[in-house]
Amino acid sequence: MTTEELQVSFYQEIGQLFYAIAAADKVVRKSEYDALRKLIKDKWISMDSYTDAFGADAAYQIEIVFDWFDYEQLNAQECFVSFAGFYKGNKELFSKERKDLILKTAHAIAGAFAGKNKSELILLSQLTLLFKD
Repeated sequence: MTTEELQVSFYQEIGQLFYAIAAADKVVRKSEYDALRKLIKDKWISMDSYTDAFGADAAYQIEIVFDWFDYEQLNAQECFVSFAGFYKGNKELFSKERKDLILKTAHAIAGAFAGKNKSELILLSQLTLLFKD
C-alpha cells in the first residue's frame, strides 16, 4: 500500500469512527452531520495535503464514509472496534495533532444534539483510553 493509499484509509477509518460516535444512540441527527461537515471544512482539510484517487482532499473521505455507513445503518460498536484495530495496526499515522483533532471532532459530534448521552460518553471514554496506550 502506498503512502497516499494509507492516508486515504486513515481518513476512511476516521469517518467510520465518527459515524460510530454519532450512531451510538442508534440515530444520526442532522446536527451531528452539520458539526462533522463544519470541522472537516474548518480543520481537517487544512491538516495535510493528501488526496484521493480523484484528486480531492483525502479528508473528504471522512464525510463519504460517514454518509455511506449511515445509509447502510451499520452497528456503531462494530465500527468502533474496526477503527480501534486500524489504530493499533497503524499508530504511526496518529500524531498528537491528529489525535487531538479526532477527540475534538468526536466530542463536537457527540455534543451536537442535546448534549452527550450515555452511549456516546462510553465510546468517547473508550476512544480516550485507546489513544493513551
